[in-house]
Amino acid sequence: MGFDLGDRRITDPVLLAPLAGITDLPFRTLVSRFGAGLVVSEMIASGEFLTARPGTREKAELGAQIENTSVQISGREAGPMAEAARRVADMGARVIDINMGCPAKKVTGGWSGSALMRAPDHALRLIEAVVAAVDLPVTLKTRLGWDVDCLNAPDLARRAEGAGVRMIVIHGRTRCQFYKGAANWAAINEVKSAVQVPVIANGDVVDSASATDALRLSGADGVMIGRGAQGAPWRLAQVAHALYGAPKPDVPRGRALIDMVCGHYEAMLDFYGATLGNRVARKHLGWYMDAANTPPTLRKRLLTERDPRAVLHLLPEALGAGAEAA
Repeated sequence: MGFDLGDRRITDPVLLAPLAGITDLPFRTLVSRFGAGLVVSEMIASGEFLTARPGTREKAELGAQIENTSVQISGREAGPMAEAARRVADMGARVIDINMGCPAKKVTGGWSGSALMRAPDHALRLIEAVVAAVDLPVTLKTRLGWDVDCLNAPDLARRAEGAGVRMIVIHGRTRCQFYKGAANWAAINEVKSAVQVPVIANGDVVDSASATDALRLSGADGVMIGRGAQGAPWRLAQVAHALYGAPKPDVPRGRALIDMVCGHYEAMLDFYGATLGNRVARKHLGWYMDAANTPPTLRKRLLTERDPRAVLHLLPEALGAGAEAA
């Protein structure tokens, strides 16, 4: 069970997916506190990172050195990708992940992310450049292909393994599907059969039941969870307990839940500053209130409040109705 990734043993391979605007340092820290095989940073565009565009470097600088953190980079040119990898490594990163799966138009329009699956020879040059640039484990995240006529994930995975990639994560959709329809976990099995390195199944894995099905159909070595952890930072630990017998997380309820959410909110204020932190935190507070069945009027009041002190004052009431029953 599990596998080695550099000097780290991934004993319970349930990984946190990189989610733009969500898997920042405060959230990764919270998820890690409950237990996670590996947490992956938000995607960093190599060009913006090297030119120190505000907000880009901080994503890697803060927390890159944490033991179970992987820093994800993207780009379309080998030189900047290699240099970004070197700088992230100098900051203390333990693992570097290459994104060739993001379907967003602003990313694929610049020939980054999943657009690279349409140019596998060029994609391989980027992979080779990053692997040669650092002494860290390099991993790769892709989709099944660009569309139903370009399902080339097995071939790209095989070539990536030959170039030195140590783990491959496959989202079970094509780029042109975006997030529509259901993830095809069975198709990931073709990637698993093509390589010897660990393969991780991603897409629609939100709880223990879906994780079990994903592993059964894909034959993968582990799963990656994104949306399932929103508002439930303990979800990865729950899945690891169900799949691998990892320690069962102590899911906070009542006062403990309120204290956890307040702590998460304050961590975001510290990380981003009060004004931006309050704004960025709203999505997380919304997910917590979804689970707590917060009354709509109170929910709106909290999510439109600009004073962090007032938000902290409202949170116990907003979470109280569902906290005891959670």
